[in-house]
Amino acid sequence: MSQPNHLPLAVVGAGIAGSEAAWQLAQAGYRVDLYEMRPHRLSEAHQTGLAAELICSNSFKSLDLHNAHGALKAELLAGGSRVLQAALENRIPAGSALAVDRNGFSQSLTQALEGHPMIQLVRQEVADLEVLLAKHPHLILATGPLTSQPLMDSLGARLGQEGLYFYDAIAPVVFEESIDYTQAFRAARYDKGGADYLNCPFTKEQYADFVTALVGAEKVGFKDFEQPKHFEGCLPIEVMAGRTFETLAFGPLKPVGLTDPKTGRQPYAVLQLRQENRSGTLYNMVGCQTRMTWPEQQKVFRKVPGLGQAEFARLGSMHRNSYLNAPKHLGPGLTLKVDPRIQVAGQLTGAEGYSEAVGTGYWAALCLKAQLEQKPLPKPDPKTLLGSLIFYLSQASADNFQPMNANWGLVDSPKRPRSLGKSEFRTRLAEAGLKRFLEILAPLR
Repeated sequence: MSQPNHLPLAVVGAGIAGSEAAWQLAQAGYRVDLYEMRPHRLSEAHQTGLAAELICSNSFKSLDLHNAHGALKAELLAGGSRVLQAALENRIPAGSALAVDRNGFSQSLTQALEGHPMIQLVRQEVADLEVLLAKHPHLILATGPLTSQPLMDSLGARLGQEGLYFYDAIAPVVFEESIDYTQAFRAARYDKGGADYLNCPFTKEQYADFVTALVGAEKVGFKDFEQPKHFEGCLPIEVMAGRTFETLAFGPLKPVGLTDPKTGRQPYAVLQLRQENRSGTLYNMVGCQTRMTWPEQQKVFRKVPGLGQAEFARLGSMHRNSYLNAPKHLGPGLTLKVDPRIQVAGQLTGAEGYSEAVGTGYWAALCLKAQLEQKPLPKPDPKTLLGSLIFYLSQASADNFQPMNANWGLVDSPKRPRSLGKSEFRTRLAEAGLKRFLEILAPLR
């Protein structure tokens, strides 16, 4: 398959989105230079040079078809997503969620990329888009929420304005052997799936003490150049605790569907722990993203029943995330309106979440492939999960653009008949969306 000027395409960033984009283009017969600055230069949060290193949760969320995240995965897997295939190959127990062994996932994907004859993994930082465009006819920018400042400056100069910023909080991880099993118990909500989660039950008095400690804890201050702007879907636990007394009990600490075997009753609140690695030696504190100082985290989180003697493999932290005003700057092919040679993928687009990042990398590659083969560009169909997300990124209001997860609210669907339950209705939407997605792909294969 020919390429303009016989030059390789460029993908910048070997994260989730960039790895997916590079693989899809390579599988279509195009040579790809995949640029990655790690391990020579690490971001504030990365620790390795592995492709698709997961720096927050190890969960890609639900696989259930009636769940928007599950329906999105079904579309991408049907389309041949390499990243999600690697996730399935490295899956660890987490009920109906797709959680992965972090190292196994990233190592297997790195080996696949390095072993592909059409991909050259270039360990080099990209600081200037013009320099890269002098060597490549097209590039996909997938550098993620921690894009280096020189590259953000280069992009900002092209867009004529600075990027937008929000803050993403990382939850702590505890060693399994330090959990008190006389208080914590294994169960899944409504007994759905395996009992893959550990549950720490609160009485009302324990919950009140925990909330008070969260609100009064010392937090890490913002630097002069930072703005305290949080993505609503990933708020620090202390920010939620400061809203109302019941916010956590109706949010990440909700007890519904769980019964404490010691009392035979539903607890007042429950903090869940999710297995973090294949061996089960580490557990992630679900919903406990935080900006508390590290000494305060140890003091406050040890108030959780079952974690009184907890030993932490990782404490929580927050880092700056950057994203574009997508409706203002990106077209439906995720192409920059000011320069059609450049596409953007991953969280830099404002698509929030792992599967969403995979989807934007997949879509960018699909559209670039169509362009190079002089085929009509695929249109994002809002009846599909991926299409509805891409449609949102290109069509949302530019005046108050916010990052977005895949969700059923984005999908163009009829009103649910009273005769159908919500799960059955959404399963039907997912099945119809998957069929439509495959129809969109058919002429492009």
